[in-house]
Amino acid sequence: VEDERTASGVQFRWPVRGRIISGYGPKPGGQTNEGINVSVPEGTSVKAAEDGVVAYAGSELKGYGNLVLVKHSDGWVTAYAHNSSLDVKKGDTVKRGQVIAKAGQTGNVTSPQVHFEIRRGSQAVDPSQYLAGL
Repeated sequence: VEDERTASGVQFRWPVRGRIISGYGPKPGGQTNEGINVSVPEGTSVKAAEDGVVAYAGSELKGYGNLVLVKHSDGWVTAYAHNSSLDVKKGDTVKRGQVIAKAGQTGNVTSPQVHFEIRRGSQAVDPSQYLAGL
């Protein structure tokens, strides 16, 4: 059994438990999903995937609804979108597993879900390669 840590030594926790309704990568019609979308009941606690500092918490990014961005060490950033409410604000320090938002269906989605991205710098990566317990 391989060690759960990735080759880069980075490992993130799932922000929520649920069914993946949209995976990472190219989609029909030329769209690309830069993360994964997980179906969860409205109001589900969304948890920070790793220790970090909140870089953004708000709703100005079109299509993402209420969005939280958390900066981690070594240039990693995680994104949590479509929340019904946000429990953190910019500048807050968060611990892995801390509740940072409640899931919802804000932005351009039609059912309650969490859109989750992992980025290295500005480059989106496939979250399934970095999440523990897949």
